[in-house]
Amino acid sequence: MSVSPFGLGALGRRLLLAFVLVAVSSVLVLTVAALIGVGRGFEVAAQVDHEQAAVGAAAAAGEAYTKAAGWDGVDLSRTSAVAEAAGARLFVLDESGSSVGGGAGGGPLGLGQGPGPGPIGGQGVVNAPVLVNGASVGTVRLVFEPAAGTRARDVAWSWIAVAAVVALLVAILASWVVTRLLTRPIKAITAATREFEAGDRQARAGVHGPGELGELARAFDSMADTVARSERDRRNLTADVAHELRTPLAALQAGLEELRDGLVEPSPQGLAGLHDQSLRLGRVVSDLAELAAAEASGVSVQRTEVDLAQVARDELAARDSQLRTAGLVVGSRLDGPLLVRADSDRLHQAVGNLLANAARYCRPGDEVTVVVRTEDGQAVLDVVDSGPGIAADELPYVFDRLWRGRDAQQVAGSGIGLAVAREIVMAHGGTIEASSPERLGTTITIRLPLSTGLSPA
Repeated sequence: MSVSPFGLGALGRRLLLAFVLVAVSSVLVLTVAALIGVGRGFEVAAQVDHEQAAVGAAAAAGEAYTKAAGWDGVDLSRTSAVAEAAGARLFVLDESGSSVGGGAGGGPLGLGQGPGPGPIGGQGVVNAPVLVNGASVGTVRLVFEPAAGTRARDVAWSWIAVAAVVALLVAILASWVVTRLLTRPIKAITAATREFEAGDRQARAGVHGPGELGELARAFDSMADTVARSERDRRNLTADVAHELRTPLAALQAGLEELRDGLVEPSPQGLAGLHDQSLRLGRVVSDLAELAAAEASGVSVQRTEVDLAQVARDELAARDSQLRTAGLVVGSRLDGPLLVRADSDRLHQAVGNLLANAARYCRPGDEVTVVVRTEDGQAVLDVVDSGPGIAADELPYVFDRLWRGRDAQQVAGSGIGLAVAREIVMAHGGTIEASSPERLGTTITIRLPLSTGLSPA
């Protein structure tokens, strides 16, 4: 992925260009609007000032007219002072539009007959009637030079230009920062993906981006953890299966070689030992086949209305001899009927595996109790035993494939029964968990959704 001198890739350059274009367009639009608005504001303010000056000059001319009882010999010095203060040239016209001889300002006469402004030769002209006793006796005309207004407008426009440049620079800088924030997680995820693809299972994005990009980075890291864990589990499974198969195969191979080479004579005891090893090998293969089938059960379960209490009752009856042979005291508290949507055969298999596990690990004289109940709108099945329990550091692994704990050498079995039960329960949208408080027995709890529309019994 190419990187620009600004530290941005192809996507970053495009985002930065888009942001800059939007910023430039916005600043230009606002600048033009500000210039037009300021110009119009100066024009309106100047027009109001000009009209007020014209009215003041007309009032002064009216007073002078009244004192002189006419335009002959009138003293327009005060009127001229008003015009001069406003920065305008003064023209005083009588009723006929002729210039009053005492007028100030000179220049062409007879400009813009009647009241009201009108542009003449690029100058601003404002007329105001001279009123005496409510009657118009003449007109005062003020001609304003545009220079003063232009200077004020130039100052305002220069400040607007400076503000526009500063705003544009800030917008470009902000665009670059935002672009970096947006593209940094993407670049990190891309780099981590390539490293992960190349075989580095420790590669992670490790970034905390804003919003959805941060969620994407965290999702990638979580996915990478899951893949790495799955590969580790696969390697462990391969090693465990090899270990489980190696022992009976080695025993069978040694026994058969002894028979083949004539080192030992065939005897019922020797053949029975070889038969036991073949049965052990068959159990391991059968357990692996069950696990594979259970892991695929999410797409193959045939759901019907099943009474969980009846399933527990049937499995207790089916496993009664096994439990009694193990010397266990069996009890049950089955609240029912308790209907769930489940595959009856799979559910029987899961409950049977839990009972077989209890028969395998519990000691003679221990109690095993099966409880079926409802809790928080779910159907719950507990298999509670008073056996040796499970160490706290081993509890997280009891449902792993081929896991048998520290007592693996003293207990027969492949360590697949609970893994199969977990897969079956998860395929039905339920949960399964194990608890062993202070190693005073073990409780395996299955929770399944109640059948829709049915109230718990």
